[in-house]
Amino acid sequence: MPILHWIQDKEGLISPETEKNIGEYLGIPVVHVHEVVSFYHLFHQKKLGKCHFSICQTTACALRGSEEIIAYIKQRLGIESGETTPDGKFSLSVVECLGACEIAPVMQNHREFMGCLDKKKIDALIDGNK
Repeated sequence: MPILHWIQDKEGLISPETEKNIGEYLGIPVVHVHEVVSFYHLFHQKKLGKCHFSICQTTACALRGSEEIIAYIKQRLGIESGETTPDGKFSLSVVECLGACEIAPVMQNHREFMGCLDKKKIDALIDGNK
């Protein structure tokens, strides 16, 4: 996993070619590398925006308003979950538990967490990354 993090930090994604190279380097089947990449939401197979809204949708966050936050981000950016804005600045993913229920609703932007989300915080992130 540290190799995958390092490559993604450098390249912005983990491509099938990269998976193959890592498998060869580690002497393991490429399918094992792909299983890790496709299982963890922290690894991406396509390039994400500079600001990546990875919003938790599980129970604690849903009870504290994550559905409204997700809808607001979609409306504000004009994208759906799994998409990136045409300028490449923003992307949105809806994910399972991020393990930060105490600050629900919560999002992760690459490796940084932000909790107690509301429209004001979303606006600040969007306006600060234009």
